[in-house]
Amino acid sequence: MSDARRTSPARSLITAAALGYLTNTAFGVAVAMGAIDNRRIRWVHHALYVVTSSLTTAALAAAAIERRPGGLALLPAAGPLVVLPYAGGRLHRHAAVAGSAAPAYLIALVLAWKDR
Repeated sequence: MSDARRTSPARSLITAAALGYLTNTAFGVAVAMGAIDNRRIRWVHHALYVVTSSLTTAALAAAAIERRPGGLALLPAAGPLVVLPYAGGRLHRHAAVAGSAAPAYLIALVLAWKDR
């Protein structure tokens, strides 16, 4: 595969982490709006959180190894991911903490794909 078409591991992992975050956010919003009843499938939201956190950690590591600026931009998302399990109880607090990671994922995506 030519260099122009090759995707770096960091770029792929940043993209996957952002998609995981988006999927988990969409699921959480659907539950909050009543579109999905998750009383019997609460584990889905928790599993999506673990996947998102794992992909974000892997993306940060790969970006550090490759010295990609997208990794540095993704770093602020780690704070909300760490705090999020303790921000339960109140929907507004949980949503605010989860939403505070969105800019980091967006900026990381832009930077990861900008230097293509």
